[in-house]
Parts: sequence; C-alpha cells; structure tokens
Amino acid sequence: MTRPGGEWRNWGRSERVRPLRVERPGSIDAVRRAVLAAGRNGMTVKAIGAGHSFSGIAVAPGALLELDDLTGIVEVDRERKRVRFLAGTRLHQIPKLLAPHGLAMENLGDIDRQSIAGAISTGTHGTGARFGGIATQVVGATIVLADGELLTVDETQNSELLPAIAPGLGALGVLVEVTVQCVDAFVLHAVERPEPLAEVLGALDERVAAADHFEYYWFPHTERAMTKTNTRLPASAPRQPLSPLSKIVDDKIVGNGLHQLACEAAKLIPATTAPINRLSVKLWGNREFSDASPHVFVTDRGVRFREMEYALPAENVRPAFEAMRALVDEKGWRISFPVEVRFAAADELWMSTAYGRESGYIAVHRYWREDPAEYFEAVEQIMLSFGGRPHWGKMHTLGASILRERYARFDDFTALRDRLDPERRFQNPYLERVLGE
Repeated sequence: MTRPGGEWRNWGRSERVRPLRVERPGSIDAVRRAVLAAGRNGMTVKAIGAGHSFSGIAVAPGALLELDDLTGIVEVDRERKRVRFLAGTRLHQIPKLLAPHGLAMENLGDIDRQSIAGAISTGTHGTGARFGGIATQVVGATIVLADGELLTVDETQNSELLPAIAPGLGALGVLVEVTVQCVDAFVLHAVERPEPLAEVLGALDERVAAADHFEYYWFPHTERAMTKTNTRLPASAPRQPLSPLSKIVDDKIVGNGLHQLACEAAKLIPATTAPINRLSVKLWGNREFSDASPHVFVTDRGVRFREMEYALPAENVRPAFEAMRALVDEKGWRISFPVEVRFAAADELWMSTAYGRESGYIAVHRYWREDPAEYFEAVEQIMLSFGGRPHWGKMHTLGASILRERYARFDDFTALRDRLDPERRFQNPYLERVLGE
C-alpha cells in the first residue's frame, strides 16, 4: 500500500528524510513489484526496519519500503534447529515465535526493537567471547534484486555468497527471508554488580575468557564499573526471575525515568554530571537472577540517545579504553551517558566488524538533545589508532578509502555489489560514502 510521503526519522533523531514514496508491501511479490516500480521511475529504493540505526544506513530518499507487514515464521526445521523468518520480524517477537518449538536464538544484543533483517544488515551483536554477532547465526536468505528477481543463498544454492549477504548493509538488495540457526532454549543466570574499575580492567582478559557473556559499563567521572556476567544453563534449570516490582523499580523508574531526569539535568547544568553519575553507579546494577535467555539478554532502553561504537582487536580494548578515559578528563567534558564494553568471537563474514579477529567493542553515547560531534570525533581517532572498525549502524565519519584498508574482503564485496546492483538501485548517501562508487 502506497501512502503520501512524510518525514521519516530514526529512533535516535540523528537522521531524517522525506522520501518520494512510502510503501508497506505485505508479501514478497509486493516487494518485487515495488523494486521494479522504483526502477521504472528512476528512484532508488531502501527497505527499513525499526529505524534503530544511528547512522544513515537506512535513509531512503527515493522509495522507502516499510516491512512491518512482512513478519512471522515461514518454516521450522526442528531437527536441524533452523527457522526461516520473514525479514520484517522484530527481534522482540521472536522469543514467542520460537517458544512452541523449544528453540532460542544463540545470542542477542541488549536492544530487541530492530527487525531481524535490520539487525543482520548492520552487524548487530551482543557480548560473549565465544559467540558471534546475529549475522553469524544466518544460514540462508532470500533477497529481491534490482531487477525484481529473487536470489536464494543457502548451503545448496549460491553458498559462496553466504559470507557476503550477512551483514550486507542493504547494498545488495532487499532481504525478504532469513533462515537462522537456532539452539535449544536455555536459561541465563545473571550477576550484575558495581565493582572498582581498576579491578575490572586489571582482570579483564580473565573475566572475558571465564564467562559465557561478559560486559561492563563505565559512567564517566567515576571509578566504578557496572559489570554484567551471564552464564548459560539448560532450559530445565531452576529460574529465579526478577519480580514485577523489581523490574518496575530497576528498569522503568531508575533505568529510564530517573536516568531521563539526570540527562536533562546534566544538559541544563553540566556541573551536576559527575555527582549524578556517581549516584547512578550506586543505584544501578546490583542484582542476581535467572530467567529464559531473551529476558536476560535484553534491557529496556527508554531514554533516547545517539551512539558510536568501534570494534577493536580484543587485546586492544583496555589500552583504547584507558586512552578514551584520559581524553575525557583532559578535555573536561561532562558526559552523562555510560560507555559500554562488550566482546565477540572472530568470524569470516566479509563486512563483519569481527572479520578475522577476536573482537572487543567500545560504545560511546550522548543524550539525544546534546551535540555528540566533538566527543565522538575525538574518540573515533583513538579507536582508529587501535585498529578500530565502526559499527555500520552507528555514527562514524569514515569513507570507503579508509574502510577498504580495514576489511580484507572489501573489494570482493563491492565487486559483488557491482554485479548485483550495477545501477545502484539500493544506493543512498551513506552507502555512497562507505562503499564508494
């Protein structure tokens, strides 16, 4: 269904566009028709998910395809634990869809608002040194190409393209189906606590190696880290979930309500930032519980922000973090949002930030009403000096010339793009910058 175009904005309010056409295809054939129609009218076309990317990767100046009606399970192979989803399916919908089959996704990030196609296309990841990002769980996909034809990629058809289509940045075509390698449903035992930052950094390698899933947050202007350690247990393990009252207090009142007020206060009176951060460390993250994996992986994020994240060789995380911390002190900035540090296994996906190396991720954030430019650009230079690769869905300033040096398969990917989309039907300003012409 086509509707009059209005202004589209992403969740972080860092990108906006007024597309020439907006459509909501309800079937794969409708996607094909929309792509062909865009071509006849000389328009570019871009499918979007939840708009939770902070970069311009989803900006659609021509025809914008909202895939909200293209959701649900297409097929379940219970024996091989593989599930085929329609591309617009939101991550937060998947646990209920998988529950009747006793399955779960192997790993998730801490936000589940994205569509499965969007999460795959941008390289969304969680944490855990033995686990890859969401794209590593993909074993098959169907893409609508610029000529309206369907390209199926799996272990029996076009298998050599599998490492290219996830993450594919939305540059090769429109993902309409995705087959995910799932695992048996499982429980996570979570331990979240504030700890001295020096102790966390001093034992960082050991903590990461010992845990199934480890990450930490650091509130600038404090000497404490908020650590999260999740241990995988079988689905039959006893559960001690958070009580409804605890969820309301921890996640709604403290994690969102009070944090919103703190960010507004810090914006109006910067001198309050440091004492507010010290108070936040005392109020947040001191709990232990166990529950079904999606309820532990995912956190309610209600306070709007903007984010930049860089992937580094895992051994460079600590020195890069310490350099960033020193920079904040040196510049005298007042940063109200925490810095997040996570880890992931190496993979062989061409455009994955973890391609060919065990990786750690450092993510910096700013409240959406504050200008992040000076902070982000200075941190970016530090990340680059330690071998960083930017998250495709988060803010950064890099172009094709620098990115080509950091991805061994960059030219292979752009050559595939030349073959599948020679007229740049799926181009937008962001892809032109990061992939070049």
